Amino acid sequence: MAGNIVETVFWFMSYSVLLGFSHADPTTATYNVLTFGAKPDGKTESTEAFIKAWQSACVSLMPATIYVPKGRYLLTYTNFRGPCKRKVTFLIAGTLVAPEDYQALGNSGFWILFNHVQNLVVSGGYLDAKGAGFWNCRRSGKSCPVGARSMTFNLVNNLVVSGITSINSQLSHLVINTCNNVVVKNVKLIAPADSPNTDGIHVERSNGVTINGCTLQTGDDCISIADATYNLFMSNIKCGPGHGVSIGSLGKEMEEKGVENVTLTNAIFSGSDNGVRIKSWARPSKGFVRNVLFQNILMNNVENPIIIDQNYCPHNKDCPGQTSGIKISQVAYMNIHGSSATPEAVTFDCSPSNPCEGIKLQDINLTYNNEAATSSCKNIGGTSSGTLAPESCL
Repeated sequence: MAGNIVETVFWFMSYSVLLGFSHADPTTATYNVLTFGAKPDGKTESTEAFIKAWQSACVSLMPATIYVPKGRYLLTYTNFRGPCKRKVTFLIAGTLVAPEDYQALGNSGFWILFNHVQNLVVSGGYLDAKGAGFWNCRRSGKSCPVGARSMTFNLVNNLVVSGITSINSQLSHLVINTCNNVVVKNVKLIAPADSPNTDGIHVERSNGVTINGCTLQTGDDCISIADATYNLFMSNIKCGPGHGVSIGSLGKEMEEKGVENVTLTNAIFSGSDNGVRIKSWARPSKGFVRNVLFQNILMNNVENPIIIDQNYCPHNKDCPGQTSGIKISQVAYMNIHGSSATPEAVTFDCSPSNPCEGIKLQDINLTYNNEAATSSCKNIGGTSSGTLAPESCL
């Protein structure tokens, strides 16, 4: 009987090695992508090996870890699809590299996609999306593919993304779409200031997202917040270059949901086009923005430190009456100081048909060339208190 037990244990250990997971921790199965044929040379296509590792981890009856050792791994469009049986941790020690030829990702819109997953951790490593060729195509006016977001999470609940460095994304670096209970922490997302549409983190149709300790240097919004985003908390953010932290643009469509309960605290903006911005199309819409707090923020030479723009209408097309349907209310700006790169540091250009309401300014100190900056208000109501420079126009 004892001999049979020993044989069974030996068989299980041997089979475990063949499958590529470690039995060091009996409560976790570990799958090394090298075991599935991935090559860390940056030249050999490794997408199939990563998918096989994912599929094995996804059907594991115990929590599973996919391990990516040091090295460079060439991946084309990669779709990690669930649902999975248990929690999956994607632990990256190496660098994931996109093809040099941007056409290789085609019109998928994605490079690395996680889809329909519960309980997921993606930790560490580098993403190099090789976006320069795609940006050059966009600038040239040629016919280009739609471009790819570097890492996207669709319908992922209970998600942690930590310690990732993403460079040179074709489009957005990190997209949170239709997700619940998400933590993004200590990520660095970097692209040149003139790279088009390279948003850092894009959040939409998601609830309960926390973003903390992130450095965002991009050619578009550092963080962009789209409709149906609720309970978003952002803290310890460094932004610049980039277009700031933007709610919107909203209101392009009539049947849009709102943005509610958004907080940004303890942030530094350096040389960005905007600081904190709310932007909506000048079109009819049922959307709204309410219960927003921007506090404890330092602006260093920012072009528009505080701005609400409800007159967005590219090329002045399809904006009847040039008025926004988005209702903006209960937005507080507290303890925001530093320098503006333009004379007007505070701009509130609200909708004539849906004026901004319940706007609060408290302890604002923004200068232009070491002198007093200015502010402007249209169609807005609210209160002011504490130190106010520029002088409040509410």
